[in-house]
Amino acid sequence: MHHYEHFWLNPTFWVAVSFIIFVVLLGRTMWNKATEALDARAAKIRADLDEAARLRAEAEAMRRKAEADSRAAAAEAEALIARARGEAERMAAATQAEAEASAKRRERMAMDRIQAAEASAVNEVRHAAAEIASAAAQQVIAQHLDAESDAKLIDAAVADLPRSLRAA
Repeated sequence: MHHYEHFWLNPTFWVAVSFIIFVVLLGRTMWNKATEALDARAAKIRADLDEAARLRAEAEAMRRKAEADSRAAAAEAEALIARARGEAERMAAATQAEAEASAKRRERMAMDRIQAAEASAVNEVRHAAAEIASAAAQQVIAQHLDAESDAKLIDAAVADLPRSLRAA
């Protein structure tokens, strides 16, 4: 082996120095690229976390809005049901009142018909009684009244006429 007077003249020394310089430069470049990659990855993770937090906040807001909408819809449905019940009760009351009024009208009409039938029956009975009385009177007069009795009755009626006219 060859022995060099000074170590800086030894080619192995310069290979070692160049290797160390290469490793330092390569290490620094690799370190910078690695830190940049890690920083970029950390920034992406932070951005993803921020996006996730934003999406979660939006989801929470949407959930609260959906719950509020659900409560509002339930309240509106209850109000509609209450209005429908009130309307049904009002319609039932109106229908009942109309039915009662109709029943009263029919009852009144039936009473009117009954009164008309009674009046007609009373008139028929009176008419029949008058006919029977007239026929009976004709028979009695025909049997008991002769020309002499007839003249006495006419004279008495004519004599009583002035007193009857003054009373009227």
